Amino acid sequence: MESAVINKTRGRPREFCPEKALAAALQVFWKNGYEGASLVELTEAMGITKPSLYACFGNKEALFKKALDLYERDKLAYVSSALEAPTAREVAERLLYGALSVHCSESNPQGCLGVISMVACTTEAESIREHVIARRASSEAAMVARLQRARDEGDLPPQANPKALAQCVTTVMQGLSVRAQGGATPAEQKAVVDAFLGMWPSS
Repeated sequence: MESAVINKTRGRPREFCPEKALAAALQVFWKNGYEGASLVELTEAMGITKPSLYACFGNKEALFKKALDLYERDKLAYVSSALEAPTAREVAERLLYGALSVHCSESNPQGCLGVISMVACTTEAESIREHVIARRASSEAAMVARLQRARDEGDLPPQANPKALAQCVTTVMQGLSVRAQGGATPAEQKAVVDAFLGMWPSS
């Protein structure tokens, strides 16, 4: 049974689904970034009033963190599955093509929610920027560990630097996000991925 929250405004009480409201908020944050998403835009997209937003989700920062949880669960599921790929090159391949599929798709806002919010944040939203950076650091640490295992197993050459390789993959993924916002075509983005994978170190 779908959970609902009753918004007591003038006239008939209105019910809304928190999950659907959060999904709508995610789209606004994804399109505009944290600071670019106004409370007016958020509440209009979510179909609720400001008091209902605060009552159900907390303040704007708390709402963004919940939206980021949803984003990572639904849109970045490819990351955890990529780390389970049998070879290091396939890990990189799945991560990069997964980023292309999500961040450069016509069905989604262009770019990565984390990159958009992290780059655009001013000192007034420093806590959001730090939160996004901390999440990225955790994800990158998991990639480093996977590439370290690949080197230990002989899947990467002994001189390979797992941390540097992970940072390279992350940098390309973030670059794809920025390029997507700048209007790069899917063919251009794919060419970037293919060129990077062509330079992948072999054992």
